[in-house]
Amino acid sequence: MKKDDLKELAINLPKKPGVLGRDRFFNSAVLIPLIKIKGEYYILFQKRAAHIRQGGDICFPGGKFEEGVDKNFKQTALRETKEELGIGKKDIKIIGQLDTYVAPIGAVIESFVAVVKKRALKTMNIDKNEVEKTILIPLSFFKETKAEEYTLSHEIQPYRYNEEGEKEVLFPVEELGFPDTYKKPWGNKRHKIWVYKYEGEVIWGITSVIINDLLSKY
Repeated sequence: MKKDDLKELAINLPKKPGVLGRDRFFNSAVLIPLIKIKGEYYILFQKRAAHIRQGGDICFPGGKFEEGVDKNFKQTALRETKEELGIGKKDIKIIGQLDTYVAPIGAVIESFVAVVKKRALKTMNIDKNEVEKTILIPLSFFKETKAEEYTLSHEIQPYRYNEEGEKEVLFPVEELGFPDTYKKPWGNKRHKIWVYKYEGEVIWGITSVIINDLLSKY
């Protein structure tokens, strides 16, 4: 490396570090809608329609960052909230953002905390193709309720078996000359899952991770 190369490297280093390899992940944004009702703040959740991916899950309004459509992730959260719940920007005041979450499933989620006007509950227009219903849960419930905790295991699989029972090599360990230890699944990383139960509904996964982060802020 020459002196000029070092200068160029210094210039090109990010002024504000982001997420390495973000372009290989599913990039998305969600809105955490807080609504004040009779002096108490509630979180407005939505239940995904049964026929779509992850159907029946409780989640926040949000979705994929659309290149060429969204200028930033905040715009993604607002657009998706409008599309899914029919709540427009005029009824939403974003008060801040949580840390970026890189989920084990290969998704990057940007979470925006917002105060939503109570009147939006009457003017909501739910997209039934994506949302079965909305659910209001007091923020105090999560503050006062200890979540059930479970631990899953994530393994890296160098091969898999297809529907015909044939072995498909995903990573050519032998050809690359790697040690035998990589010929079988490795990693076995532990991943904690938090589960909340509220009036017959179950809240877990990425949603519960975001809730726990929100609770840690006050």
